[in-house]
Amino acid sequence: MDKLWAHLVEAQPPPELWLVALSALAAFVIVAYRTSWQLTRGLVTIAHEGGHALVALLSRRRLQGIRLHSDTSGVTLTRGRPTGPGMVFTALAGYVAPSLLGLAGAWLTAQGRVTLLVWSVLLFLVCMLLLIRNLYGALILLATGGAVFALSMYAPDDVQMVVAQVAVWFLLFGGVRPILELRRKRRRGQAPDSDADQLARLTFLPGGFYVLFFLLVAAASVVGGAWLMLPAAVLPSL
Repeated sequence: MDKLWAHLVEAQPPPELWLVALSALAAFVIVAYRTSWQLTRGLVTIAHEGGHALVALLSRRRLQGIRLHSDTSGVTLTRGRPTGPGMVFTALAGYVAPSLLGLAGAWLTAQGRVTLLVWSVLLFLVCMLLLIRNLYGALILLATGGAVFALSMYAPDDVQMVVAQVAVWFLLFGGVRPILELRRKRRRGQAPDSDADQLARLTFLPGGFYVLFFLLVAAASVVGGAWLMLPAAVLPSL
């Protein structure tokens, strides 16, 4: 166990600035380009639904399961009081989860703890797999988990660092786009049961307030993640 823990927390040298910038650009293109976004958005949905599930468990709601759909949507089913803080925090968690996970990943990456980051993601996916309640969701989690496991077992350290950089930036940028899409859908009246509208029914604040809150958290996470992942030598000059 001591050797395993030492391997998990072993720090890699920080990447050069050009690699951080190139990884950020690659992730931004993936999120901004419609086709690549449609192919990868399911990864953000996994983080979104995982956020709902985690907070539901922490707030002692009964978690009935998670469903991930081929249209990149998802749903987390819980049982408990239909109102109250537990329900509010559970509804709040979804849209901010990808950004906060990206921020946590940026912190680990900045410290060179790439192996710990990869295995944390793998553990997260395994826990979600235990809660999944539909075939497509199980398949997408198995495929994602298999790719992460192969990366951890067979890819050299420098490749793991590059993939970790791109993945972290993807979560940071990918956490913003669904909120902008939600804002646009609500303006068109196409999302009456969104998380923001559920929160509006649970509290005295309007749904637009929660969309703004989601967006502020996502934007702050992008800024914080960028600051964390810049090489230490660059920070004094900023």
